[in-house]
Amino acid sequence: MTQHSTGLRSLMSPGRYVQGRGALTELGTHVARHGEQPLLVADNQVRELTEEPIRASFEAAGLPVLFETFGGVPSRVESERIAARLRDHGADVVVGVGGGAPIDTAKAAGDDLGVPRISVPTVASTDAPTSALSVVYTEAGAFESYRFYDRNPDVVVLDTELVAKAPTHFLIAGVGDALATWIEARAVSRGDGTTMIGDRATRAGTALAKLSWDILWESALPAVRAVEHNLVTPAVEAVAEANTLLSGLGFESGGLAAAHAIHDGLTAVPHTHALAHGQKVNIGSIAQLVLEGAPSSEIEEFIRFTARVGLPTTLTEAGLGDATEDVLRTVAEAATAPSETIHNLPFAVTVTDVVDALGAVEVLGQQARDEAGLPRAQAPISHG
Repeated sequence: MTQHSTGLRSLMSPGRYVQGRGALTELGTHVARHGEQPLLVADNQVRELTEEPIRASFEAAGLPVLFETFGGVPSRVESERIAARLRDHGADVVVGVGGGAPIDTAKAAGDDLGVPRISVPTVASTDAPTSALSVVYTEAGAFESYRFYDRNPDVVVLDTELVAKAPTHFLIAGVGDALATWIEARAVSRGDGTTMIGDRATRAGTALAKLSWDILWESALPAVRAVEHNLVTPAVEAVAEANTLLSGLGFESGGLAAAHAIHDGLTAVPHTHALAHGQKVNIGSIAQLVLEGAPSSEIEEFIRFTARVGLPTTLTEAGLGDATEDVLRTVAEAATAPSETIHNLPFAVTVTDVVDALGAVEVLGQQARDEAGLPRAQAPISHG
């Protein structure tokens, strides 16, 4: 998977995590502790949304404001391009602003040059901002590899007013990503699996994964309703923390298993490229529960809950409703590659096992929706 286990247990975390309404106005203070020549990486839409408060914050801290436009795909080519821009400008700190893609790219570029990395998520759609790794994709958008770093970001600043103003599907996708954290950490703790750095999970890492799960079952639905109306409520604050900090600590120090491996497999076919990371992960979570032989009641409850949140719970919604067995086998082959985290499960998993589990997702997903009186799944949900 990552590195050979030493038998040691470890916990990884960012240097500082800051969250709340208006947190962006304090960004300059945090950046100034780590450098004098920052380079901000963001796409044009995020820049337009954040430049005014960032500029005021940086000017108050005596920092210059320099943006570099993110190219759209967190590929090796893009991170190398950003690294070159860092070098050209003599930047001594890089600030990734936006979703997981620009933040992962900024982390990679910062690592290339050995400068501090600061994450500024503008949505609560992923746990990437806190982690000491980047997910690297091909130029075509397929999963390529994980890239690991010696340390986590120095600072993470999450302004929940931005979370509340962002399209709701970002928060929903984050819930899908974060719910998998406990499902996977639980599996790792049951077996002899390792975390993302090759060590054994700490009890703290596993407990934080469970805390993320508990918060989401309590607060995800009211948080989604609040964000639909651009409101910052205690539920939104709780879910933003669960999606970003707790899920980040939980997956990195608790370990990944089948849900994220199947996500990676889903990126290997074009059918799912319109879906966000957390949407694909939710399909992986259901498939992992099937592979584990989880009680039917547990699987049905999970499907009903995530469907109400707004996540895909069937292959139909993922664009794979009419997929041939060859397509599903392509997904399964990628999900079971030797380096994949599916091998953290406490039992062996074959390509055929994954194909059958994916088929079961469609059947169980439609059945659970019917029994709960939810609308039949339509193809596809697309909020990539």
